[in-house]
Amino acid sequence: MAQLSFLSSLLDKVQSHSTVVGKVWLTVLFIFRMMILGAGAEKVWGDEQSSMVCNTKQVGCKNVCYDQAFPISHIRFWVLQIIFVSSPTLIYLGHVLHVIHKENKMREHMRDHSGEDSKCPKYSDDKGHIKIKGDLLGNYLTSIFFRIVLEMAFIVGQYYLYGFIMDPLVVCQRDPCPFTVECYMSRPTEKTIFILFMLTMSCVSVFLNLVEIIYLLYSRSSRRKHKTLPAAALAMHPRLNGNSLMTNEKLSLHVAGHSTA
Repeated sequence: MAQLSFLSSLLDKVQSHSTVVGKVWLTVLFIFRMMILGAGAEKVWGDEQSSMVCNTKQVGCKNVCYDQAFPISHIRFWVLQIIFVSSPTLIYLGHVLHVIHKENKMREHMRDHSGEDSKCPKYSDDKGHIKIKGDLLGNYLTSIFFRIVLEMAFIVGQYYLYGFIMDPLVVCQRDPCPFTVECYMSRPTEKTIFILFMLTMSCVSVFLNLVEIIYLLYSRSSRRKHKTLPAAALAMHPRLNGNSLMTNEKLSLHVAGHSTA
């Protein structure tokens, strides 16, 4: 699983540029999918073809029966799923790194030309911490949307390829099998448990992605309310902006008007 270890090292960099829910999603991806896939599932499926028993010794029959039952190995299917689902997040990481690099150059320009008017960094601070807003927020929401679509596509694809229950019996009628051949898979119950576990993790991933979209939209609306409320308060109470609109002269005129009345 060298490809997954390289992928995990890239995704680890996304941790500091994600929301709280995004960090939970990455934890689920690391521990409950990558580690389980590398530590346990690979050993369970390591003998799936060699341990399959068929009621014929015809050369090549077992191979074609296995290919009919499993067009792609579960392990390779899950590896593809993790890589595809992680791809939108890696694109977002590339955007973040580009923004940080661009704004670091902006800070250097501000230090070298302190007297000139120049743009201030908008998304990052001096320590490289990112604020998810503007274009970054749009990119982040887009990556989450595609993660959901890809997760659902792989769940549906797994269902149509070989279902969610490992059937120990495989009935095959392909050439070069001389007749209708019955083959039996090894450890079907154990493999079914792993299939259901990985399916559950896919559903949890979809749920976390939906929660993260709601969280981001709610946070964005809350920030807008905090920005509009002070402006409305200043409009209703001009004294709050620190510059009293009623000067001493206006105050005296106001008092004089009451006295003449």
